[in-house]
Amino acid sequence: MPAPAENRAPGRYWLLLGALLLAALGLRLWGLRHGLPYVYNADENAHFVARAIGMFGHSYNPGYFINPPAFTYLLHAVFWVRWGGDGVQVALAENAGDVFVVARAASAVLGTVAVGLLAWAGARFFDRRTGLVAAALLAVAFLPVHYSHLALNDVPTLAPVALALVGIGGVLHRGRLLDFGIAGVGLGLACATKYTAGIVLLCLLAAALLGRRDLRGLVLAGALALAAFAVANPYALLDFGAFRDGLNEQASASSDGGGKLGLTEPSGILYYLRTTLWGLGAVPAAGVLLGVVWLLRGRWRIAVVLAPAPLLFLLFMGTQDRFFARWLLPVYPILCLLAAHGAVRTFESLPRLRVRPAWAAAAAAVVLCAQGLVLSVHNSALLAREDTRQLAREWLIGELPEGEKLVVEPVAPDQWAMDAGDPSEVTGNGNRWIKWSTSRSRVNNDGTLRRGGVGRTVKLEDYERTTRPELVGAYARGGYCLVLTGSTQFGRAYAEPEEVPEAIRYYDELRRRGRVVFSASPYDPGEGPVPFSFDDSFNYRPLAYARPGPEIVIYRLRDCAGAP
Repeated sequence: MPAPAENRAPGRYWLLLGALLLAALGLRLWGLRHGLPYVYNADENAHFVARAIGMFGHSYNPGYFINPPAFTYLLHAVFWVRWGGDGVQVALAENAGDVFVVARAASAVLGTVAVGLLAWAGARFFDRRTGLVAAALLAVAFLPVHYSHLALNDVPTLAPVALALVGIGGVLHRGRLLDFGIAGVGLGLACATKYTAGIVLLCLLAAALLGRRDLRGLVLAGALALAAFAVANPYALLDFGAFRDGLNEQASASSDGGGKLGLTEPSGILYYLRTTLWGLGAVPAAGVLLGVVWLLRGRWRIAVVLAPAPLLFLLFMGTQDRFFARWLLPVYPILCLLAAHGAVRTFESLPRLRVRPAWAAAAAAVVLCAQGLVLSVHNSALLAREDTRQLAREWLIGELPEGEKLVVEPVAPDQWAMDAGDPSEVTGNGNRWIKWSTSRSRVNNDGTLRRGGVGRTVKLEDYERTTRPELVGAYARGGYCLVLTGSTQFGRAYAEPEEVPEAIRYYDELRRRGRVVFSASPYDPGEGPVPFSFDDSFNYRPLAYARPGPEIVIYRLRDCAGAP
């Protein structure tokens, strides 16, 4: 089947595409320094940046395959260009924020590249107008924009997925070996960046079956996919045992049967469908359905290539025990293509727009992008403001008496509590205050303070499951007179109070025996708290948010042994 006719005004097309890419990049760079020099996202703090830097002093074997290492290797190369081997370690020690800004910028740039590649893919599947509309939707949709602000592999995966779609569109319409090669390289790089991006293989197989059925091309695509995967993840072969163990650990983490405290959604499938209404947009979600209907009516081959992959991905991801909105991102480029086609064809079917296809495309872009643009502009502006945890830290530095001890729930990284920054603000041992361990408990099972030894290990996610009212008395007897709580922890308990009744009693006891001396709200004045969720409470998507961070409340315990 021949490819659709191209736009007859190439100059205007490239001008629009250039403007779109600049807007997409600007939206992703706005608020890039949020939280720094402290990295509040646990995954961002623990995975790719740390391992990319570690490669300068150790082997290029990441020794970690729960997440594939393609983005880690890319960051390693970026750090080498920017600082050199020893320089990045010095930069990390002197100002970790500079290192994370560079890493986040790499994610933002790759997110922008994905927008450009999707415009190309849309032109191959449909036409340039539809490609621009699909690219515009990806440029402003909330989830792709928000996660472009983090040094994680979710958004970088979109670029090779879109590249694979470029090749797949060519395979379906033309079937040249070059098209198979592009699809194979994109597929391999996508899998080496995020394993679940391998879903795009279904699109390639369908295009090869419905196109010219060139066995040579399919073999070439498979060989290049394996080669690209091996180049971007070489130790999958060189250390196959560790690679296999990483895959098994990733699979067990997603289907461990227990889920996370606060993850109250009973159905993963319904959860992902609902998150699509804001992660991509309600109108775009309807556009996806329209797109499939329009394709089945006249261009069913494209429907067979594009539609099954998101559906099967939804069924697979929705049957896991844990689910997060960003885990659906690998199929967002496909959804954008379907939504764009559905909206453009719908507007083109209107009598007044039938003879003005450019107007139809413009109307489709406005309707599809409005919700995402509002949410993304609000979110990027919000990220540029001071985090509630930083507000709390500044209050502590200014108000905490010399040597006073503090209990901090695991709502911030260790450095937040242990590093006071200005030497004039610290005590003789280098700490302005002492942080209660977020990963280990120093309290005995009977609630008495453990003064020696490490204590029993408590995972961060199990914090609320091990919290009990006796701890408040232990804090007071041990001289820990201030207790900092955050809604990213206590919100989990109140989301499922029947699961952690001891934690609920703990917070009741804390309010009974303490008085609030500081609080910081992330919400607009007059707005109530947003119910806890593992999406909204961390990505600040609701418009009620005015700044990043959890709700912070600091209590001073009465009758505390160390009270000044």
